[in-house]
Amino acid sequence: MTEFKISEAEHKSRIEKVRDTISRRNLDALYITSSTSFFYLTGFSYIATERPAALIIPVEGDITFMGPLLEIDHIPLKTNLISIYKSYFDYPGKKHPIEQFAYFLKEMELENKQIGIDNMAGAAGIWGYNGPSIAEKLPKTKFVLTKDIVERMRLIKTQSEIDLIKESARWANLAHTLLQEYTAPDLWDWDVATVASHEASIIMKKTLGSLYEPQRWGHNSASAGFRGQVGSMSAIPHAISTNRPMKRGDVLVTEAGADVGGYSCELERTIFLGKPTTKHQKYFQTMLKAQEEALRAFRPGIACSSIDKITTKVFKKAGLERLMRHHTGHGLGIEAHEPPWLDVGNNKMLEPGMVLSCEPGIYEPGFGGFRHSDTVTITEDGAEIITYYPRDLESLIIPT
Repeated sequence: MTEFKISEAEHKSRIEKVRDTISRRNLDALYITSSTSFFYLTGFSYIATERPAALIIPVEGDITFMGPLLEIDHIPLKTNLISIYKSYFDYPGKKHPIEQFAYFLKEMELENKQIGIDNMAGAAGIWGYNGPSIAEKLPKTKFVLTKDIVERMRLIKTQSEIDLIKESARWANLAHTLLQEYTAPDLWDWDVATVASHEASIIMKKTLGSLYEPQRWGHNSASAGFRGQVGSMSAIPHAISTNRPMKRGDVLVTEAGADVGGYSCELERTIFLGKPTTKHQKYFQTMLKAQEEALRAFRPGIACSSIDKITTKVFKKAGLERLMRHHTGHGLGIEAHEPPWLDVGNNKMLEPGMVLSCEPGIYEPGFGGFRHSDTVTITEDGAEIITYYPRDLESLIIPT
């Protein structure tokens, strides 16, 4: 890999797929409000705020950005694929951005056309959007909800995307190694996570050099932490923080990842600060068995629901089904959670190129949580586990 990002050629290929799709649907253009879709299609990553922005991709012709003035100088530094910039000063402004967007679409001669759109309001914002819809401002234009176009494209990863996620796994592994090495009684989880993430990020940047540029705002290049899943709080799957330092006897649930070209793997482990009790070991080994049986089942043509049923069966046989709090896993890539969902209610078949987490877990309030997560890619004849940190009990006990 010479560059740690998606190439311009691949972005162009994605745009052509969009154009082919909207042409087959008899649409004249695609109107996109999702900042994630902006990045996926053009490589332009920005900080989405309350300010509406939209990307207009016509069947033929130049791609147009409509959005706040503060991004106009930013765009050409990150992509050559957006040719036309149409801006407003700020939000809500003297003239509402949607009114400006309606005027811009008229300038593009799209007023009497059929336009696919990912959000019928025509705008999105971090706080939600409050204002007129684009359809209200352009009553002669037919807007068709086409949120599925980019979502379907993102479902199957290219080899370039998979390579970026594999590179992410390399640095997540380092970050997690440092996290486990530095974990000790009487330290706060946040302090250990900060040191491990910072050190791993410095090593990552020095190693990859000028070819590497972080794409995710607000994150370390490489990161590892506990997110509050310490001791009894480890039984809260999406905990945020804890109110005490770590201590001997704690169950700790970790997480690690790394931003490579805007993509990340998911790596999570259950570790023990000191020798685990018999009950700890039982819960751990049951969780591990559930994950291993699921991992063996990954292959093209198996339903997402079947994977979830496999892990449920393991927990049920052990008498621990009552401790389940979530399904077996989810897709991932640019976002931490993407379709498809490994859920009993999802009968979608796995296909080559899909990338998913495998993370069955059990959680007993007041006692602890037990979850490993590994990143898996579906291949033509099976599956490959991308993350490779040790999963066995002995490797995950920190002596005290």
